[in-house]
Amino acid sequence: MPTKQPRLNIVVEPSLYELIGKLAAEDKVSLSLKARDLLRMALEYNEDLYWISEAYQREKTFNRKKALSHKAVWGK
Repeated sequence: MPTKQPRLNIVVEPSLYELIGKLAAEDKVSLSLKARDLLRMALEYNEDLYWISEAYQREKTFNRKKALSHKAVWGK
């Protein structure tokens, strides 16, 4: 059955191909589904690293004296 999802062709080392194949077999999913899930996890991890970096930069410039209180922001 044809799919409407975009396709991505990649070239990997034999050892990486083998490892993804083993992980796919353990989860009883296809190689492409396991590769997709691993890519998704890697992107989420990369996004987390970005936001951690952003938080660290903001924390360095944070001034508690200039910060708004909870009540000032939410009215409670």
